[in-house]
Amino acid sequence: MARYTGNKNRVARRFGVNIFGRARNPMLHKPNPPGQHGARRRKKSDFGLQLEEKQKLKAIYGMLSERQLVSYYKHAVKKSGNTAQNFAELLECRLDNIAYRLKFASTIFGAQQLVSHGHILVNGKKVDRRSFQVKPGMVISIKEKSRKMKAINEALDSGNRSVPDYLSTERDNFSGQLLGMPSTEQMPWPIEIRLPEICDFLAHST
Repeated sequence: MARYTGNKNRVARRFGVNIFGRARNPMLHKPNPPGQHGARRRKKSDFGLQLEEKQKLKAIYGMLSERQLVSYYKHAVKKSGNTAQNFAELLECRLDNIAYRLKFASTIFGAQQLVSHGHILVNGKKVDRRSFQVKPGMVISIKEKSRKMKAINEALDSGNRSVPDYLSTERDNFSGQLLGMPSTEQMPWPIEIRLPEICDFLAHST
């Protein structure tokens, strides 16, 4: 699966928030959006606003590709229930994101790397597919041989963020469990996301 290799700080500055939770906050030194330098910004069209919302959603889940996002939306439409909620659940319950929410990594990109390199177990078995869908009751843990990794321990002991209510965690066992499907209100997005507008955008463009 392709991995985003572009300038992450530039993405964060575009949205005006440390969207990836990086230790070195890109907003401290360059608060203006790239290319603006304090200039007045034009009012965006409805299309432009919807496009920006979609870009924000792709960013917070680790710079997903357009193809990935559309695939998740199509899957959400086929499921019964509220499409926006289904869409959010599919994104939130990706294995890389759950590993990040459990604080196994300091950033979503760090969590992606942990999964890809085989450091993450699901119900005791190695899963190296970042898009793997975690279901309620599944136990996510760090492989025994990986538990001494400095980056993992620093992330677990960091007080910068907390584990959301829909997850339980056992620090001593380097593990956590998905207790139930999260609502959008429980998802700790670092920036406001207008999910209905994104769904409307995708409905008319796919």
